[in-house]
Amino acid sequence: MELAERMKSIGTETAFEVGARVAALERQGKKIYKFHIGQPDFPTPTNIKDAAKKALDKNKTGYTDASGTYACRKTCAEFSSKLRGVNFTPEETVVAPGAKPIIFAAAFTMLDENSEAIYPNPGFPIYESSIKVMGAKAVPLPLLEEEGFNFDVEALKEKITPKTKLLFTNTPQNPTGGVLRDDVLKAVRDLAIDHDFFVFSDEVYSCITYGKPFKSIAALEGMKERTIVLDGHSKTYAMTGWRLGYGLMPVELAKAMTTLAINIYSCPSSIMQEGGIEALVGPQDSVREMVAEFRRRRDFIVSRLNKIDGVSCNMPEGAFYAFPNVKKVLARKNWKSNQLERYLLENGVSVLSGTAFGEYGEGYLRFSYANSLEELEAGLDRVGEAFEKLKG
Repeated sequence: MELAERMKSIGTETAFEVGARVAALERQGKKIYKFHIGQPDFPTPTNIKDAAKKALDKNKTGYTDASGTYACRKTCAEFSSKLRGVNFTPEETVVAPGAKPIIFAAAFTMLDENSEAIYPNPGFPIYESSIKVMGAKAVPLPLLEEEGFNFDVEALKEKITPKTKLLFTNTPQNPTGGVLRDDVLKAVRDLAIDHDFFVFSDEVYSCITYGKPFKSIAALEGMKERTIVLDGHSKTYAMTGWRLGYGLMPVELAKAMTTLAINIYSCPSSIMQEGGIEALVGPQDSVREMVAEFRRRRDFIVSRLNKIDGVSCNMPEGAFYAFPNVKKVLARKNWKSNQLERYLLENGVSVLSGTAFGEYGEGYLRFSYANSLEELEAGLDRVGEAFEKLKG
């Protein structure tokens, strides 16, 4: 079979590939300490599950509007308006089966072969993949460890050309746990207005921050009309398998994305939307408890990683990832990050190579701390032992 030429440009998400290898090893009876998976280890709150069950009992099982039910879009818009301090309407909201369709739809509706898009690197790999598959030029923007994984504004300026149509940003970030500073957001605002490009702001981890209140670039003057905000239910409400995300954007773009949705998946699930409404309007105690637990785990894993010889790790400000610098460990064998990833899996620990998130992730590993403290401690003991063996 000969596939379309565009398939040569499409990327993947390594977490799923590593997950398949982990599952195969576990079927063989091997114990694997799992740090690779980016999903909360908590159950979906009961009130959300009950809302979906009630929807089934009421036979709410048919098609919905392609952009989601009005009730779901209204709820997402109102929740986002309160969280971000800027008013959104149902007409500016597109609900989708997960967050990735919004990323793909933004690239599909705004990019072509004569355009360019800038994306954070290391960053969520689907940004780069969606840009390239549209035939546009993907321009990596390095995130800097010494800047808390912010990017250098001067470096961004140098990458902007008349063909720049989109800038992807992510805060809090996957894989680094970094949060974009206020001065960086304001600089991006100024550049977007001066050079007339859109910002795609991935804010899926907006409710998982530690200490500082979340800030969205969409709330800055002049930015709502040139920003696509991405959010979703997967991380905040432990609903990864429910597949429910949404985008907030100008009405004209929302209409275009809705047309695309009709062509690809018709509409998001009616049942999942009912659960999603309850997630946003119901009690938020479970979210606060989950974030508090993630904070305890964050403090533990960063402290423990920094005690391993050859490892240094920034303190993440959001999400549930640690992104330690392991360059000194790699130097012991003259390895690359993906070789260290494979070595750790052979030693019973699953992590992701920094290069799973782009070329500037070389020298790093991503650890998800969405696991119990007991598992984190035992797994990090195994990591320390494995790294010690590399000294010989």
